Amino acid sequence: MRYEETETVTETVLAGTPDAVAALGGERLIAGRYRLLSRLGEGGMGTVWRARDETLQREVAVKEVRPPGGLGTDDIARMYSRLEREAWAAARIPDRHVVTVYDVVMDGDRPWIVMELIRGQSLADLLRAEGPLTPRHTAHIGAEVLGALRAAHAVGVEHRDVKPANVLLAEDGRVVLGDFGIAMVEGSTALTMTGEVVGSPEFLPPERALGRPSGPESDLWSLGVMLYAAVEGISPFRQDTALSTLRAVVDEEPPVPSRAGPLAPVIAGLLRKEPAERTPAAEVAEALRDIARGPGATTTAAPVPAGAARQAAAGTPVPGAPLRRRRTAVLATAGAAACVLTAAGLAYAFTGNDGDAAAGPGLRLSVVGANTTYTGRCPSPESKAPSFTATFTASEPTLISYRWVSGNGAVVDPHWRTMKIGDRATPTGQDTVNLTAYARAGTLTTGMAVELQSPTHATSDPVPFSITCTG
Repeated sequence: MRYEETETVTETVLAGTPDAVAALGGERLIAGRYRLLSRLGEGGMGTVWRARDETLQREVAVKEVRPPGGLGTDDIARMYSRLEREAWAAARIPDRHVVTVYDVVMDGDRPWIVMELIRGQSLADLLRAEGPLTPRHTAHIGAEVLGALRAAHAVGVEHRDVKPANVLLAEDGRVVLGDFGIAMVEGSTALTMTGEVVGSPEFLPPERALGRPSGPESDLWSLGVMLYAAVEGISPFRQDTALSTLRAVVDEEPPVPSRAGPLAPVIAGLLRKEPAERTPAAEVAEALRDIARGPGATTTAAPVPAGAARQAAAGTPVPGAPLRRRRTAVLATAGAAACVLTAAGLAYAFTGNDGDAAAGPGLRLSVVGANTTYTGRCPSPESKAPSFTATFTASEPTLISYRWVSGNGAVVDPHWRTMKIGDRATPTGQDTVNLTAYARAGTLTTGMAVELQSPTHATSDPVPFSITCTG
């Protein structure tokens, strides 16, 4: 399978790529200093040139910015002003994995952005030439790109166009992210009126496709799409047209990756439709570094202290054991009562027996329930409500993806959750939910289970429970 990136804007600041051969028919001097030598790339927002800085006697990349068709004079002026501000903001990003912005000059009534010239190839070029990458190689690239994004976010800069064409693989081994805040312009109604899409629809986050405010989490979504494209060889939301691609971004879940291996839960956590529910950048960074190092470079998980599982099930804090999560989600039922997961013994696992059961090589899961029968007024008091705790154990560092489901197959958690387990600090992980019902009268009888998506797909047997509301 070979990677193909179809997009409106394709620009690069790379030297030595096959298309960097079109010589300028007469060298032009920009701002009295930068002499244009050859064209490196061209797209909807302008042209990138290889140039020579006549003052410092070094080669640079110079981006000639051109406005999209259909913009009025005032819109063009605002766009140029914004590009200048964003270019200078990008110049302040203190990270070696960000293309350095040297200068912004005005020439011919439009801005020209002078940047570091990277010698190498883009990730898009690599994917086209060699096909999908291994999870380990993809994780290495992703970790470097995420480091650049975190450095940018720390100084208030959003990239807004993370994609393989903007990830540069330098000859010196660096992974460099280019076009910070430059390739994508928002806020002009004329862009929509002309029907021109600036940027790459398949890498666009849902909130931006819907015209909603964006933030650092939006860059994380695009990173997730990039990781998927790198390891699978095709981006997950690509359709025949830009409009159908945007519709897929907003409404459809990505296909389950087949080559991602340990990257699958990382990608799943980044591709959650709601920005607030995406895996935090720090957690993603740690997971990517672990995958990039490979299993041979990880530490051995420390054993759980004796009696830890028993104490955890009873709600007693365990010294040295990870804190378990407590959270709230909605369970819609077709019966007489509606239940709410409010975030704690009958034990079930993948084999249907009590205690632990194997969920894959080195991974075990058990689900226990307490207060599994309730009769009385609803909503039930938290101290008497049915509660359920899932305990995950791994023999080596593992990032898992899971969700709570009811015994009849209805999904309780609409989004997949991620948790890292198996290292020395957190050999086990737990997630606890409580159930309460809101109804005047009626009985709900079913069960609670955990569905594991990655690193293997399986579902535990449900722990039965019954809630009867007496009015």
